[in-house]
Amino acid sequence: MSLEFLVASGIGVVTASAIYLILRGRTWPVVLGLSLLGYAVNVFIFAMGRLWQDAAPILAQGAHVADPLPQALVLTAIVIGFATTGFVIELALRTRHDTGTDHVDGQEPGHAPPGRHPEGPA
Repeated sequence: MSLEFLVASGIGVVTASAIYLILRGRTWPVVLGLSLLGYAVNVFIFAMGRLWQDAAPILAQGAHVADPLPQALVLTAIVIGFATTGFVIELALRTRHDTGTDHVDGQEPGHAPPGRHPEGPA
């Protein structure tokens, strides 16, 4: 089994888990799914720079040198992803406070929307 196959399989499992969580009806699993999807994309970008073994991260005497661009892109994406996750968590908390529920559309399944009576308009 090759290293590329293991990394691709790991990216696939994390992406599938992220999509499953994003499709849930609650805000907290959606936030976790978006974070997982960001991690999967980061590993994918990092893997696009090739998976080198025994390669120097900077220029050296040897012929094998790791590409620093994917590392820089992933580092930037981690910082932006952390800030975005914090913002989305704040939005989820605010929505929970305003609507009284953590369902993504603001309504609990099987319950009437706020301000309406279950029997319809009077």
